[in-house]
Amino acid sequence: MASIAENIKYLRKQAGYTQEQFANEVGIKRSLVGAYEEGRAEPRLQTLTKIAEVLSVTTDALISQDLTTGKAVMVPIKEKVKILSITVDKEDNENIELIPQKASAGYLNGYGDPEYLAELPRFKLPVLPEGGTYRAFEISGDSMLPMASGSIVIGKYLESLNDIKNGKTYVLLTEKEGVVYKRVFNYIEERGKLYLVSDNKSYSAYEVGAEDVMEIWEAKAYISIEFPDPEAASELSIEKIAGMVADLQSQVKELKAEKGEE
Repeated sequence: MASIAENIKYLRKQAGYTQEQFANEVGIKRSLVGAYEEGRAEPRLQTLTKIAEVLSVTTDALISQDLTTGKAVMVPIKEKVKILSITVDKEDNENIELIPQKASAGYLNGYGDPEYLAELPRFKLPVLPEGGTYRAFEISGDSMLPMASGSIVIGKYLESLNDIKNGKTYVLLTEKEGVVYKRVFNYIEERGKLYLVSDNKSYSAYEVGAEDVMEIWEAKAYISIEFPDPEAASELSIEKIAGMVADLQSQVKELKAEKGEE
């Protein structure tokens, strides 16, 4: 089993970096690269995360796998999400941190800082399946009606953008848009993009580059002080039906035109 030191040295050389170049990419001194590769020092978590990012591997693989065999899969940066910081309770159980809407802008800057996370409200939900890391986000606006503004969406952390399933709803942390809750369609393999759609059709869909996504959370539950509005749900269904009818009418017209009918 290779050590972290051996993995770093091997992957650095495979990537074509000198120690000086690698140090500049990671943002550390060249002497530290030598110390890490010779096993005289071990990188701190923050530095280890950056090293993994530069070398296009996950931190877990860098720590626990033998990457010197050449059999490890090198994952492009755009296809993975950064390492997640968490907080735990006295029994070492993970908390669910709540990101209020007013704190969403700050979360963009502090999402990887354990001290920032420790200052956020925290709670437990025993109904959630075990084996996942969860975080709660307060949404605002009416773009995802019938889910009301102020509702809290609880998401399960995804390690890879490739785990996104088309048409499901997710909370995304992006460099340009901040925290958003949308229905997502995955076109990373074809175009390197995610397609974000609002349930409220008065809002236009838009694209986000995979490289802009910093965290992604699959929606698993929500909390709201407003009950769903049956009329709003009905209107949404009617709108969908109307769209289907319009599409059918358009297809019929095209068929008639092909046959030369009026």
